[in-house]
Amino acid sequence: MNISGNTVFVPGSTSGIGLALALELRARGNTVVVGGRRTELLERIAAAHPGIGTVHIDTADPASIAAATEQVLTDHPDLNVLVTMAGVMRVEDWHDPASFLASAEETVTTNLLGPIRLVAAFVEHLRTRPDATIMTVSSGLAFTPLRLTPSYNASKAAIHMLSESIRLQLADTSVRVMELVPPAVRTALLPGQEDSGSAMPLDEFVAEAVGLIEARPDAKEIQVERVKFLRHGEARGDYDQVVEAINGPAVHSRT
Repeated sequence: MNISGNTVFVPGSTSGIGLALALELRARGNTVVVGGRRTELLERIAAAHPGIGTVHIDTADPASIAAATEQVLTDHPDLNVLVTMAGVMRVEDWHDPASFLASAEETVTTNLLGPIRLVAAFVEHLRTRPDATIMTVSSGLAFTPLRLTPSYNASKAAIHMLSESIRLQLADTSVRVMELVPPAVRTALLPGQEDSGSAMPLDEFVAEAVGLIEARPDAKEIQVERVKFLRHGEARGDYDQVVEAINGPAVHSRT
């Protein structure tokens, strides 16, 4: 993905990593359209950042995706980058099915079905562009689980393997598949995360991630330095220690 000269659609970008990435890409010379469910946030973004496009989209709703796709492609027929940013993270207790099932279903719908539906909606158009990118968004927790968020971990692991698989299938097209792998970042994804000293400052994450995209436009994965501890525990041979480091002692033992 070239760092400038693109037309980019970022659904799920009214706050957090999505908005910060969208604004940085716009600053780098891209035409950017942000999408989200909350109309008041879209209006606020449009007022604060003249020239940035906005579109209402609920990635958990197939009809909303279809309507947003038609609007984006009508207004921006040169669209060549899709960033499947929308996601939710919920704390779950799997001792009690009544307490976690609805949360788990919502997480999978948003984090996995949402990106699948978005790719399905845009891939035919992207294949017509001479230089196109689908950017998926997984997590360091796709590779090392956080005990409190089972469905989130699983959904992001699925996104990783989905990215690997569709990259193979689209290798004969003009569409690249680039996976963004964030660590914990200071956003409102979980209560208290915005102020967590163990999470990476948002501006630092976006600056490093965009710098990596600029340096390696053909990269398969964008891994900032902070996420490599989680991403590569299995390969380094210290997976159990990494799991213990983020969850506390005596929580995991692999045989």
